[in-house]
Amino acid sequence: MLPLGLPQWRFKACFFVLIGVAAGPDLCAVTMQELLRDPKMTPKRFANYFEGFKFDRHPFDVQNPNQFLANRAGDCIDYAVLADHVLKQKGYHTRLIRVEMVGKNAGHAVCYVNDDQVYLDYNNRKYFITLTRAKPSIRHIAAKVADSLDSNWTFAQEFTFDYDSYIKRAVFTVVKTDPPDTDPDLVAARASIP
Repeated sequence: MLPLGLPQWRFKACFFVLIGVAAGPDLCAVTMQELLRDPKMTPKRFANYFEGFKFDRHPFDVQNPNQFLANRAGDCIDYAVLADHVLKQKGYHTRLIRVEMVGKNAGHAVCYVNDDQVYLDYNNRKYFITLTRAKPSIRHIAAKVADSLDSNWTFAQEFTFDYDSYIKRAVFTVVKTDPPDTDPDLVAARASIP
């Protein structure tokens, strides 16, 4: 049985590389075109493509997607931004969320899929359960992400990113110590209800 998310030809090519048959190093690398042309693309299927990727912090905020895919190495923001890009092209309603942690001097980015109320997390790419259920509020997503890292969060931000301009834009910022009923994403959601 083929691993989910791998086309049959790719599975065979990767198998031969693993058993030592001479083959180019990029045979197992997926391309942007393959991701975008996959007719069965779902959030789970997307996550399955990245099981063998390594963690590697890139010196720039978001790595070029072709470099990320070819090197099979990157970090949470590379993965989240690519998931957002590919899944939006497939008709999913996605959001990018970055969660800042207490005392870690670091944050973590995930791609939230509104349609399924789950998020894709680069830290979960090697596990059977590659998607994490969460309510759509930024506060709830931040709490789930922080819990998964055994940490506490200070603030979380929904943002957008565009590969053409390489510009990241903040949409909403939620501060943990602010009253939850003032969270800007919830205020905007309430305002859009007729």
